[in-house]
Amino acid sequence: MRAILLGGGLALLISLLGTRVAINLFTNWGYGQEIRDDGPTTHHTKRGTPTMGGVVIILAAVIAYFAAKLITQSMPSASALLLLFLFVGMGLVGFLDDFIKISKQRSLGLRSKAKMVGQTVVGVVFGVLALSPALADSREKTPASDHISFIRDYGAFALPVVLAILLFWVIITGTSNAVNLTDGLDGLATGASVMVFGAYTLVNIWQNNQSCELSPGPSCYEVRDPLDLAVVAAAITGACFGFLWWNAPPAAIFMGDTGSLSLGAALAGFAILTRTELLLVILGGLFLVITLSVMLQVSFFKASRRFGIVRTVFRVGPGHRVFRMAPLQHHFELLGWEQVTIVIRFWIITGLSVATGLGVFYAEWVAGT
Repeated sequence: MRAILLGGGLALLISLLGTRVAINLFTNWGYGQEIRDDGPTTHHTKRGTPTMGGVVIILAAVIAYFAAKLITQSMPSASALLLLFLFVGMGLVGFLDDFIKISKQRSLGLRSKAKMVGQTVVGVVFGVLALSPALADSREKTPASDHISFIRDYGAFALPVVLAILLFWVIITGTSNAVNLTDGLDGLATGASVMVFGAYTLVNIWQNNQSCELSPGPSCYEVRDPLDLAVVAAAITGACFGFLWWNAPPAAIFMGDTGSLSLGAALAGFAILTRTELLLVILGGLFLVITLSVMLQVSFFKASRRFGIVRTVFRVGPGHRVFRMAPLQHHFELLGWEQVTIVIRFWIITGLSVATGLGVFYAEWVAGT
């Protein structure tokens, strides 16, 4: 437990102070954000704001984790190292994307195919290692499970390894892109991430206290290294909290794809390693809704252009859009909502999603006791 407090506290302090240093450095180096010309006009005032702040979040979390392990004189676990690999690896993909934007002075960085290749490499390597018998502990338990899981492994049916890795890839790329889509307003993705990572800190602590190794029973959890995963979750929570001080509206720095892709991948990693893949749908409800808004916008736009029956049924013209602009937060911007209002209300939605997810998690344990 001491390592959890140390990890969270040190990460918060490093991020809080380190972000101030990063703002000065990135400003002097000209690492400013490029703004989409087709986006809301209110965003044009943000052009030139320092970006790539996700570097600070990643460094703060990683340094705090290893410092906590060093202070408590405990060894890092395979699960925690795997999650940090996913966290840092996806951050590198985002860093390349951000750096190209800055160096080329354009709002688009890596091509979509190149970004997907990077995400696929990181995600597949993570999946292979997470299911590798070489990383199994003395109980022959690998960091990840080849079962489909909600709050614990569902049923006795195990997926073939290839399908399990494919499922991990879908979860990782989907969640990392979902957080990336959410990162469109000052502090929105950072504040939402604080709450979801905080929830996973609690989930990991509870899974450790009720682990089958410590408390055998019908409701125990077959999760490897939950306490060490809690240290990582606390460190990322603290790093996001410290960064939020400078990222809250009006933002003095943006996390960029470096931060959003790494945070999304880390959320997916926690869902996979804690056997709560489907619970992430509830905990990260805001990320899901925003992603669905983009999918609905694109799908309806293409369908209304290609299929006359769609135009007839919905009584719309070709190229009709469901929202004024996607992702969803920009739709409300164009309706006249203030950015701060949107961010706070979306934070409230995230808080409700997290409360619901934790409630479901606890209720399942109570029902099984």
